[in-house]
This record gives sequence, C-alpha cells and structure tokens, in this order.
Amino acid sequence: MASAFANVARICSPAPQRVQVPGRLSSVNLVSFGVSKRSFGAVRAPRLSICCKAKPETVTKVMGVVKKQLALDDSKPLTAESTFSDLGADSLDTVEIVMGLEEEFGITVEEEGSQNIATVQDAADLIESLLEKKTAA
Repeated sequence: MASAFANVARICSPAPQRVQVPGRLSSVNLVSFGVSKRSFGAVRAPRLSICCKAKPETVTKVMGVVKKQLALDDSKPLTAESTFSDLGADSLDTVEIVMGLEEEFGITVEEEGSQNIATVQDAADLIESLLEKKTAA
C-alpha cells in the first residue's frame, strides 16, 4: 500500500505552474500526472478568491441612485469605478446615497458596511451580499 502512494507521489509534478486568469479566478494551478502508464494532460485546479462582483443590473441601479442623489447631469461620466469623492460627494452626500440605496433595494446597511463604500462597485457589491443574506434568511 505504501508503495502505491510512493508511485503517485513520484509521478505527480512537484511544482505546479502559476497562470494568471482574467475574471473571477485569481490564478489556476496546472498539475500534470500519469497513472498506470496513462497520462492526463493538464488538470486545472482553480484557486478561488471570493470577490462578489455585483450583477450589471445592480451596478446600473446604483449608478441611477448616485446620479439622483448628487444631481449629476449626463455630461459627467459615471462608471462602476467612479469614487464618490471624485463625483464631488462629501460625507453627508455619502450618507444620503446609502439611504437612497437602502430605499431602492429594500435593505439595511450597517454603519460598518457603509464605511467601506468608496466606489459605485463597492456599493453594488455590498448590496449583492446583503440581498444574498436576506434571501438566505
């Protein structure tokens, strides 16, 4: 039995290659191995990093609330990466944006969560996680 484990350990590649993958995966380890003279190409073993990327619809709704609360016209570019401070929002404006988001999505944002919101994407990601918790409960 011990020799079978030794054979598996001997044929497995000891140093997997790191490959950067765009999107939600942070990296993928490629491992090549053979068993009983059969070789398998590359087995992908993803290393997942949890990053709640919000749905595009959520980001769009958040942008609508931000535009409304800050009275932005269409000439001001607004993207998911836009920061509230770059849009001219002060701390009171940010509180009003959070209140508008709570009303729009029917959620409650705790003070700790609202302190981590700096961009439209941050707000959308927080909303997605709160909505998931709400539906799971």
